[in-house]
Amino acid sequence: MSSYFTDLARQYIDGEWRQGTGSWDIIDFNPYNGEKLASITIATVDEVDEAYRAAQRAQKAWAATNPYARRAVFEKTLRLIEEREAEITEVIIAELGGTHLKAGFELHLAKEFLRESIQLSLRPEGKILPSPIDGKENRLYRVPVGVVGVISPFNFPFLLSLKSVAPALALGNGVVLKPHQNTPIVGGSLVAKIFEDAGLPGGLLNVVITDIAEIGDAFIEHPVPKVISFTGSDKVGRHVATVCASHFKSAVLELGGNSALVVLEDADIDYAVDAAVFSRYVHQGQVCMAANRVLVDRSIADEFTEKFVAKVKTLKVGDPSDPQTIIGPVINSSQADSLTSAVDQAIAEGATALVRGATTDNLVEPTVLTDLPADSAILRQEIFGPVALLVPFDGEEEAVRIVNDTPYGLSGAVHTADVERGVAFAKQIDTGMFHVNDGTVHDEPLVPFGGEKHSGIGRLNGETTVDAFTTQKWISVQHGRSFFPF
Repeated sequence: MSSYFTDLARQYIDGEWRQGTGSWDIIDFNPYNGEKLASITIATVDEVDEAYRAAQRAQKAWAATNPYARRAVFEKTLRLIEEREAEITEVIIAELGGTHLKAGFELHLAKEFLRESIQLSLRPEGKILPSPIDGKENRLYRVPVGVVGVISPFNFPFLLSLKSVAPALALGNGVVLKPHQNTPIVGGSLVAKIFEDAGLPGGLLNVVITDIAEIGDAFIEHPVPKVISFTGSDKVGRHVATVCASHFKSAVLELGGNSALVVLEDADIDYAVDAAVFSRYVHQGQVCMAANRVLVDRSIADEFTEKFVAKVKTLKVGDPSDPQTIIGPVINSSQADSLTSAVDQAIAEGATALVRGATTDNLVEPTVLTDLPADSAILRQEIFGPVALLVPFDGEEEAVRIVNDTPYGLSGAVHTADVERGVAFAKQIDTGMFHVNDGTVHDEPLVPFGGEKHSGIGRLNGETTVDAFTTQKWISVQHGRSFFPF
């Protein structure tokens, strides 16, 4: 077992590694074999307060630091991740049940986003705007918001913690990070350790490992953070947004999805099958952008279905430490049980199981369902697991209607021989992101990432990250004298 699970099983507050003072421990388990990885005494409300106060104290000097000096910290952070990639991969496999393929995918994206954060240190630019008043100079400054609270999820915890933490720091803010209870090391302590070793001043980044059963809404209600960046379910996201609004904070919400991959009658079927299987089953389907629904024109449905089912049956299920494994465990038994129940309910409602995977502990084998009744609950919910829904349609108009018949709007894809036909189709979908002749799972450092409807509020990446973690300040200078009417 990696020493990370013993060395980093602590809180990181004001530049110090220490035990929490809560009355109970979070137990970190390997979801594949049930091995106990770490025991972490939770942080209390007082420690959340200490973390935010530390970030607030450290932020002023950090914001005043030359951005070229700030940039050097992120350059070293990137080098450390590259040097420790093999160790980090082991920790991702152990704590998340992520496969080698998934760990490589997550680390690749994490490095890409860090490269962008290196540039973000130098990105904020001011403006001088004209005025209708003679002699007035309007200066518009772009300044850090101050302190950002980050709540990261269990599925891509290293990437999705870094995706908010790194740019917020690069832009001159302090940060307090609360990782998911199931991934406290990969999503929390490991991030802090790398930044500490890279020379980030103490207090700027703090990690509190805790649970709402202990702290309630203290993390999002606290008066210090001006922005809360949350990645998780729409149910919790709704609550976060409500609390933030009542305390005059901004919320950036990256929430769930019910994405569809659409295969039109002129598509390359073999290629569409490859895209659909990856989009549904990568990381056991525990991806917000995963293709829950695979829509296929009825004229090619038989051929597509035959090839799709055949490919799904080749996916190796088992130990994520085996480089050949494609499907490892889901994150916990609750997730495994809810997936099994959702499939059982769909079949009871009339769905046909073309592939019915068994559930053994946290290992959920792939399932493929078709013949779903139009009112089946599973068609409109996020399925965070290896369950694919095949839905035939008659013509583009019906496909558009089916794709949009969900409270979510995160990602999606369409396959067609005519690229512009695909673009025209994409424009009709109520979603934040859509891809032509590709999979549904994509994230890039410069392209705004986010959803519509219940899939979130706001965007991250590139300039939208600057908008999220900075604010604008107007300072005017009157050259000469103003005229006052009294």
